[in-house]
Amino acid sequence: MDSDGARSPGGGRTQITGVVTETLPSALYRVRLDEGGFVTAHVADRIDRNFVRILVGERVRIELSSDVTRGRIVGKL
Repeated sequence: MDSDGARSPGGGRTQITGVVTETLPSALYRVRLDEGGFVTAHVADRIDRNFVRILVGERVRIELSSDVTRGRIVGKL
């Protein structure tokens, strides 16, 4: 939280880009990061509410959790 009590966008988590390589069960996706390596990610609520469809081969922006093997898709590029 900032000094005025508002949450900073992204919550201070690392955002990185990648390409969706596989659709997994339970609305999960395997994403190959631009820096190398893979992340298992789910779609953020703000995207899911707008019925945005994520397909294999699309470039996405990922917000990594503290466990760098998991993340959240926060946007399509």
